[in-house]
Amino acid sequence: MVDEVRSEGTRRVLTILDDYQGVALRSADWAPVSAVFDIDVVERHLEGAELLERIRFSEVIVAMRERTPFPADVLERLPSLRLLVTTGMRNASIDLDAAARAGVVVCGTGSAGNSVAELTIGMMIALTRHFVEEDAAVRSGGWQHIIGPGLAGRTLGVLGLGRLGVPVARLAQAIGMHVIAWSRTLTAERAAEHGVTAVRRDELFAVPDILTIHLPLTPETRGLVGAAELAMMRDDAYLINTSRGPIVDEAALLDALRNGGIAGAALDVYDREPLPVDHPLRSAPNTLLLPHIGYVSTDNYRAFYGDAVEDVLAYLDSAPARVLSA
Repeated sequence: MVDEVRSEGTRRVLTILDDYQGVALRSADWAPVSAVFDIDVVERHLEGAELLERIRFSEVIVAMRERTPFPADVLERLPSLRLLVTTGMRNASIDLDAAARAGVVVCGTGSAGNSVAELTIGMMIALTRHFVEEDAAVRSGGWQHIIGPGLAGRTLGVLGLGRLGVPVARLAQAIGMHVIAWSRTLTAERAAEHGVTAVRRDELFAVPDILTIHLPLTPETRGLVGAAELAMMRDDAYLINTSRGPIVDEAALLDALRNGGIAGAALDVYDREPLPVDHPLRSAPNTLLLPHIGYVSTDNYRAFYGDAVEDVLAYLDSAPARVLSA
C-alpha cells in the first residue's frame, strides 16, 4: 500500500526505521500523524541500496538511536526528506552539518527510567554468577556446576562518571560495592559528590574486580580500551560495556578472553550492529552477549515515540521542537 501511494505521490510518507520489536505504533498515539502521513514501519535493519529505495519518498524519518547511520552521502540522496527524528538527544551517526545543507531539520526526544544503569548491574550479576551456563545446565538435566563471586565488598571501576556512570555507581553502592572512577575531566571533588573515589587512569584498569564503561564515542574515546589497558586488568576481573562498541578494541578483547587475560566480558554494544552471524565474539569464551538493549524498555519506548509524535506535529506547525544542531 505504501509503495502504491508513493508512486502516485498523493500522500506524504513518514518512515519509522529499525522497529525490531514491532512496537512503535503501540508505544504512542500516532492518530494525529496518520491523518497527514502514510506511516511505513520497517521492522528489520536495512542498509545500502535497499535502505535508500525504501526511504526515497520519505518526508519524515523516525530513527531508533544509531541503528541506521545518516552520513552526508545518504542525506544527499533523499530529496524528499525534511524532518529526521532520532530517539534521544544525541546521535553520532547523523551528519548534522550535511543535514543542514540538505534542508533537513533534525530533532531528538527525551527518555525515561534508568534502563541502562539497571541493565549494567543485571549484566554484572549474570556474568559473574554464570547465569547463562547454569540456565543451560538446568535445561539439559544438570544442576550446580560452577561458582562465582558475590559483589558486596568488591570494587567497581567506572570509566566515565557522567549521566550514565553516576546511576550505575549509585546502584553498585546500594549492593555494597566500593566504586572508583576515572575520566579525562573527572575531578576528585566531583567524584566525592557521588561517594566515588577518583583514581589515576592506570589504577582504574589495574585495581577493580569489575570495570564498566560509560563514555560517549568520540575520536578521543575510540579504541580507548585496547591491548595495553586490558593487559593492566587482573586475570580475575570482568569487563562490562553498555556504552559503544568501538571504545573497546574488539581484536584485543578477543585475545584477552581466549588467553585468560580477563575473567570475562558482558557486552551490549559492538563495532557493527546487528552483530554479524559469523562474528568471533559469538563463540568467545566467558562472555554474556546482549543485542544492544540497554535503552530498550517499555518506559523508554513510550518516551521516545511519544516525543517523536510531538516532534512531527511541531514540524507540521512550522515550529520544530528539540532541534539538534552541530
